[in-house]
Amino acid sequence: MSDSTPAPDALAPRRDFIRELVADDVATGRFGRAPATRFPPEPNGFLHMGHAKSICLNFGIAREFGGTCNLRFDDTNPFTEDVKYVEAIKRDVQWLGFQWDNEFYASDYFEKLYEIAELLVTKGKAYVDDQSEDDIRTNRGTVTSAGTPSPWRNRSVDENLDLLRRMKAGEFADGTRVLRAKIDMAHPNMIMRDPLLLRIRRGAHHYRRGTEWNIFPLYDFAHGLSDAVEGITRSLCTLEFKDNRDIYDWLVAEAGFTNPPTQIEFARLELDYTVLSKRKLLRLVNEGHVSGWDDPRMPTIAGLRRRGVRPEAIRTFAETIGVARKDARVEISIFEHAVRNDLNMEVPRVLAVLKPLKVVLTNYPDGQVEMLEAQDYPHDVPKTGTRQVPFSRELFIDADDFMENPPKKFFRLSPGNEVRLRFGYIIKCEDVVKDAAGNITELRCTYDPETKSGGANSDRKVKGTIQWVSAAQALTCEVRLYDRLFSAPNPDDVPEGQDFISTLNPESLVVIPNAKVEPSVAAHPVGSRFQFERVGYFYAEPEDSRPGRLVFNRIVGLRDSWAKEIKKG
Repeated sequence: MSDSTPAPDALAPRRDFIRELVADDVATGRFGRAPATRFPPEPNGFLHMGHAKSICLNFGIAREFGGTCNLRFDDTNPFTEDVKYVEAIKRDVQWLGFQWDNEFYASDYFEKLYEIAELLVTKGKAYVDDQSEDDIRTNRGTVTSAGTPSPWRNRSVDENLDLLRRMKAGEFADGTRVLRAKIDMAHPNMIMRDPLLLRIRRGAHHYRRGTEWNIFPLYDFAHGLSDAVEGITRSLCTLEFKDNRDIYDWLVAEAGFTNPPTQIEFARLELDYTVLSKRKLLRLVNEGHVSGWDDPRMPTIAGLRRRGVRPEAIRTFAETIGVARKDARVEISIFEHAVRNDLNMEVPRVLAVLKPLKVVLTNYPDGQVEMLEAQDYPHDVPKTGTRQVPFSRELFIDADDFMENPPKKFFRLSPGNEVRLRFGYIIKCEDVVKDAAGNITELRCTYDPETKSGGANSDRKVKGTIQWVSAAQALTCEVRLYDRLFSAPNPDDVPEGQDFISTLNPESLVVIPNAKVEPSVAAHPVGSRFQFERVGYFYAEPEDSRPGRLVFNRIVGLRDSWAKEIKKG
């Protein structure tokens, strides 16, 4: 299945409070039009898992109720936005399996927003303030005390219009004047205490509008009005914007929109062992803690894609956690479970050895190579298939599968004990070869030719089965063991004087330069995924793999190894 397959309609979403509201809209004809949603990212960074939840919600509702979903870039900050982020966002949305009905940009509404600004001034609902933004912030008051009105609050309409037009013409320096809504400096919602609408950014270069604009709208001014211009019915946003709903409603009403959008808030995604703040993710990139926005340890869509996660798993995860009214942290194991479940049914199994330890079968004919039949999928997976795996006198097993002095219940290989080789024979360790420093370099073993898997006498039981590869035919590859980026469940929960950087996991990436994998993987294109038996799920990364030198990213382990560590702690 392609990485960009459409989100299946067959995945019936659970009902939640937002979908119940939309269902009622449809039943009552509240808006007089089909449900219309939008996904409105700011193009100042890459999308992350929190955005994926919002994408699945907005596009999902449009699909389920026969409506539309726009992709709108809230690009009103000329200093932080870039076309590279626009392209990355579009690529991520499509990769997740969704296609927008319309593509819009808030910067295309600058003229319309300016018209509304003049309308508000004409109605006596906005004024030009000469205070600095710091003074405005200070004079806004507190949650228990009213704000102090600006000395410029009662300017005449004519004076305000003149100043606003001169701001637009670029006559004034940055920070000297702002346009504010004229509402109530004693309002219990501090956002409603004459919020800023437009600020001067004289000569600033916008990636789409160039330098033609000297004033730029703030988020609250642009966001709700953009929704109204597009005919959105339900504006879905996360709970941190709950207090912004008042200014949202005030602006669309004062601008004269009838039957305007209604804002609904839902809980944002808070994921254990992860940060989903764009500001913090940017810091990780800028300070070199990761290789970039698409580092496979990052919770960005680009990072997850490069790690090898499939879009189906992300959509399933979003469906599993649902939409809630209250914030709550989600265990990352839920996401990892979704990834495993998705891959388990889709990817073939292969044999791989991450820490090669040479095994010589002393009673196996020298120079002989036989081909063993191996199953690509286990019996509980609908897919089927077999492959031929070479077997010879010299093999590699994983060093972790051998102990010279094993504890009780160690069911792998040790001196004098037997183990079964997956799809192969039972072998017995007869001798351990070491170098001058005492390091184990080779195991000398014997094999029982009567115990070939699938043979007449293959039912002889031993307690352990391990993976292996034939030394001569195995492919050498680089394996990157990616793990959780942070070692603390809540990276922000740190002692005073520290920050989230202090909780970075020093073992979030372990590189194994000379792992061994069975030769059958060479028949698959780069970008393929596999289960390395007994190890985990891996992705043949296209960007760094070279002819004759594959690079595999660990997507996820076979089980939650962190759960054991938490229990130990």
